[in-house]
Amino acid sequence: MSSRPVTLWSLIPAVFLPALIFETGMGALAPVLALSGRALGASVGGASLVLALLGVGQILGDVPAGALAARLGDRKAMMVAAGVAMVTLAGCALARSVWQLALAVTATGATNAVFILARQAYLTEAVPVGLRARALSTLGGMSRVGAFVGPFIGAAVLTGRPIRDIYWLALACTAITVVVLFVVPDVADPAKAARGGAAPASVRTVVRRHRRVFLTLGVAVLLVGSVRATRQTVLPLWAEHLHQSPSSTSVIFGIAGLIDTLTFYPSGKVMDRAGRLWIAVPSMLVLGLTQAALPLTHGLVSLTVVAMLMGFGNGIGSGILMTLGADVAPPDTRSQFLGVWRLCADSGSAGGPLVVSAAAALGSLATGIAVMGGMGIVAAGALLRWVPRYSEFATTGTRGRSTLVRTAGPRAPESRRSPDTASKPNLRD
Repeated sequence: MSSRPVTLWSLIPAVFLPALIFETGMGALAPVLALSGRALGASVGGASLVLALLGVGQILGDVPAGALAARLGDRKAMMVAAGVAMVTLAGCALARSVWQLALAVTATGATNAVFILARQAYLTEAVPVGLRARALSTLGGMSRVGAFVGPFIGAAVLTGRPIRDIYWLALACTAITVVVLFVVPDVADPAKAARGGAAPASVRTVVRRHRRVFLTLGVAVLLVGSVRATRQTVLPLWAEHLHQSPSSTSVIFGIAGLIDTLTFYPSGKVMDRAGRLWIAVPSMLVLGLTQAALPLTHGLVSLTVVAMLMGFGNGIGSGILMTLGADVAPPDTRSQFLGVWRLCADSGSAGGPLVVSAAAALGSLATGIAVMGGMGIVAAGALLRWVPRYSEFATTGTRGRSTLVRTAGPRAPESRRSPDTASKPNLRD
């Protein structure tokens, strides 16, 4: 393990490259999961359920992922997750019935939860606090890049080939990830070494000890997750309502996704220098207002403009939930805490689109979209209220005086210093 100072460049081979390869494989799956269900004889509703099970599996895996990472360490947890993912992806490719595919997809979602959480927990511990937001925003950006690039690679693979081949592509990406994890040495993690091999606390103990955080800031995280996930549902639904062609909808979605992908690093830089609220609140305000404005669009141009603004709002929020989780997570039970934290976010991600779907089923898609727009405003208010209380890095004026720092026990020494002064020699990017 290298003892050189941690920089963004040093994190590329050990952290960002494996994440990008893994997420590219996952990104290639998304467009064809429902089609796989249909090919096996599922109804439209059943095929939609198969697609939803990827997220359900991630929710089911969040809390166990935290416990697994705490027990094995992040690197071993990633290897285990990638190894299991290879088995589950093979199961997807070889499935001969809808229920077999459903089980394999659910298990794949759970492995994704372990992979994401292990990298987040590692970066939280190993990266200097003054580089934390940029590192975690970049990690979030790798997921966005994978989700953006994966479908294009998948489309090239599927040309003239059966749908199941997309799972072999994802399996190949996962296998490459395992090879990278074996070959590339990890960067130094002095925080974990300093803590030694203490027995990990149970998740129940962590929830009980920090229930106030989860009942306040955790609710805000749930709202953020719901608003961010809903944009992927409302854009194609409203485009269809405006009688846009599937090709036009795909172009609009792609443009919004490109803007989303290009903005992750600047947002991390702002969070490190000015504080988390300068990104968290504007991101939710932009997402809320653009979703509220979506029913006011009546043509291709106005829809594209709103979609681009929506992509910008989501893009600048890249890594914000991971960064806030890193700020408030207790050092001695960090992985378990982050598992519950991700459960809050992923539950919101699953619940938000259901609100829109229910409204559409009742005959008022515009109302459902407007409700989620209002929820974005509420999320911004909740972040404004609770982030300064629990994160000492909410703004430059809150550093060193958050409630959590005073009540949650000792933190790692570097987290007491402001992002502008902590570990300055390590801030090269």
